[in-house]
Amino acid sequence: MNKLYGSALEALTGLVQDGQTLAVGGFGLCGIPEALIDAVKELGVQNLTCISNNAGVDGFGLGILLHTRQVKKMIASYVGENKEFERQYLAGELELEFTPQGTLAERLRAGGAGIPAFFTRTGVGTIVADGKEVREFDGDHYVMERGLVSDVSLVKAYIADRSGNLVFHKTARNFNPPVAMAGKVTVVEVEKIVENGELDPDQIHLPGIYVHRIVINANPEKRIEQRTVRAAN
Repeated sequence: MNKLYGSALEALTGLVQDGQTLAVGGFGLCGIPEALIDAVKELGVQNLTCISNNAGVDGFGLGILLHTRQVKKMIASYVGENKEFERQYLAGELELEFTPQGTLAERLRAGGAGIPAFFTRTGVGTIVADGKEVREFDGDHYVMERGLVSDVSLVKAYIADRSGNLVFHKTARNFNPPVAMAGKVTVVEVEKIVENGELDPDQIHLPGIYVHRIVINANPEKRIEQRTVRAAN
């Protein structure tokens, strides 16, 4: 089975549709699938629900899709650094399901593992628990969280072989593995591709069973979200 596509746009054409739920890997701007996000913009699909740790920044990452008004709802754990996100949310133009970061990671992992729901103490007694079932176990209260499954997952990795086995580069191995697991269809953007058998099995971070399509972006921008430098003397 050939999982390699000629471009991000080719990989997503006919796959990404209006009204779908997309899970997008990355943490801040580290390890985000830049080319795949650009392809979603170019396709012009609307009314998307996006699951991601955060919403990028203005004009980059998922901030691109917010600017083009393609996102109707965000399921995220951090929503700072993005003025357009703030504007749309405060104006009632964008839905937000705010989820603690560890809970979000576990919801994605659970969805990928076929676990429909789980209980956690995180968020008990806060607005995070509003409308959710709360149970007592061994004298403590726990809130029930649903596992997350996306129609399409967009993932960034460093290297893939042709079977889709992935190696992530350092801290880009953040939300990408659980996002990949949670997708009904997972499309991965990589900087390098190698032949089957070239990767040491002990060094593979995510097996190819979770990956359906691969595109190469050999020179991603890798923008830094915030940078503080010392003033010149």
